[in-house]
Amino acid sequence: MPTQQYKHIIIGAGLSGLVTAYQLQKKGEQDFLILEGRDRIGGRILTNESIDLGATWFQSHHETLSNLIDELGIQKFQQYNTGKSIFIYSSMAPAQYFENDPNTPSAYRIGGGSTALIKRLASHSLKQIKLNQQVNSIDYNNEFITIKTAQATFQCDKVIMALPPQLMSGITFSPEVPTLLYEAMINTHTWMSNAIKVGFNYRSPFWRDKNLSGTIIGHVSPVIELYDHSNIEDNSYSLMGFMNEGLRDDTTDDRKERILSYLEKHFGSEVRNYTSYHEKDWSLDPFTSFDKLKSVYISPRYGNPIFQQDHFNKRIILSGAETSSSHGGYMDGAVISGIRAAGI
Repeated sequence: MPTQQYKHIIIGAGLSGLVTAYQLQKKGEQDFLILEGRDRIGGRILTNESIDLGATWFQSHHETLSNLIDELGIQKFQQYNTGKSIFIYSSMAPAQYFENDPNTPSAYRIGGGSTALIKRLASHSLKQIKLNQQVNSIDYNNEFITIKTAQATFQCDKVIMALPPQLMSGITFSPEVPTLLYEAMINTHTWMSNAIKVGFNYRSPFWRDKNLSGTIIGHVSPVIELYDHSNIEDNSYSLMGFMNEGLRDDTTDDRKERILSYLEKHFGSEVRNYTSYHEKDWSLDPFTSFDKLKSVYISPRYGNPIFQQDHFNKRIILSGAETSSSHGGYMDGAVISGIRAAGI
């Protein structure tokens, strides 16, 4: 196949890459292409039957993301937290109940699921997205940049790398990236890479009838966090959260049964009347996980200044949530990095 030429090539059709494309179009730029290794867009944003299996929440101080949501005409709403929440600090101790302060700002969610943001952004550039295009190599010279996938060869003036730094490190660069930059790439934890998310859909929010918020926190439990995940219209009801990584080696059926048995103790037998069950182990996703997987339970350090520096004469731009100097690892950080990349 002949080499395809563009002014800009964006690698990654996740939130950051799609924001860059959207910003380029706002400036009147149409000569760009988005290469995505997966068979879908969205990256670590994935909604399945109303269950957000990837990025879900944002806070009031995530103003860049919030402003983008407003600009695109997408609804947002507060995370449901009315009623008693449950905290379990030991398998040998009884559950502790607490209620959230109504004056404390709640987390927010995106109406229609987080994928609604991805779909709205991508609607502006659907013809410029190529799926199933995993980038293998990037060759740089003063005239142009050559990008090779298993299926095709592309050339461009500028590349925006909108993917986790650890995945960037797996691409062959010519000339090679500086040693300090490479070390920063491989040592930057990929947000969500060790997470297992789980969700149940129900016909009714039975937990609310018991004055329960749906929130349960227990780091020694099969589910370390669980929340009410009902939709913005409040006519589709779900519970969603994070599975204990200790269940990773169990079968799907065994994991589900252990979770249901645990939730039944705290929410009642109605928890078994689910209409659908969903889980997503991001460590098994080759476009998220890294071969040196680490379990991280506190916020890792993101936004290494080296990602903001001039590389390859400002023609290979490093972007993505982990590279953002502000709110790194969050959706807000992905949006900030995407806007920055479009302006370089």
